[in-house]
Amino acid sequence: MEKKKVMIVLGSPRKKGNSSILAKQVAAGAKAGGALVETFYLHDMNIRPCTACDACRKKTKIDCVLDDDMQKLYPKLRSADAIVVASPIYWFTVSAQTKLFMDRWYALGSDEGYELAGKKFGIVLTYADADPFISGAVNALRTFQDALNFIGAKIVGMVYGSAWKAGEIRRNKELMAAALELGKKLAAEA
Repeated sequence: MEKKKVMIVLGSPRKKGNSSILAKQVAAGAKAGGALVETFYLHDMNIRPCTACDACRKKTKIDCVLDDDMQKLYPKLRSADAIVVASPIYWFTVSAQTKLFMDRWYALGSDEGYELAGKKFGIVLTYADADPFISGAVNALRTFQDALNFIGAKIVGMVYGSAWKAGEIRRNKELMAAALELGKKLAAEA
């Protein structure tokens, strides 16, 4: 039996930040569940904003015409059985790195639908305020719900919680355990 592929995308500028720590737990759970895991750190990648040229919709090229690091990520998105997006909440929604990455999914669509349809997703978010409404986390959660519903993808689980300083999330044992379980679930359902 072929191993499931889980792609993890880190949208924080901090490699050891709270959302990255939770994503690492998800990765450990997915590996424990027998999946192959590959992680990408968006902050070190050159991902340009969509220019709304619509060349991707005319299919003059298989993907976006912008020659940047998304060209490396498109085949990974296609081949992944499950995709985990991890982001801190910055100014009431996902980080700019995460938003650029998501905006460029547009190139994976056509009149026939989206190539991410049917994919399984895990969402990992961290924020400073204890309240997901005050912090803006609710905006990010809703963005994922709406966008993934629109393209026909399934959210397998969401892990989100509050931590102020980098690394502080490790003290939240319940959240760390939930992240590990999300990874196992993604490996099983993907």
